[in-house]
Amino acid sequence: MNAALAPALTAAERCDRCGAQAYVRATLHAGGELLFCAHHGREHIPALVGLADILDESERLLEPSSAGDNA
Repeated sequence: MNAALAPALTAAERCDRCGAQAYVRATLHAGGELLFCAHHGREHIPALVGLADILDESERLLEPSSAGDNA
């Protein structure tokens, strides 16, 4: 799957391991998908290389927040 065509992850999507906000989606070649927070994505993605298409949006954690910046 082309990452540009994959739907963006929303705040409603949660990590399958811990329930935190998901920033990584692994779409398995055999079918199905796994969602991970940035922490669990770093832990599990190396094992999934070649088995899944990976969408990693964890760089969004480095973006400055626009909420409350002008307070």
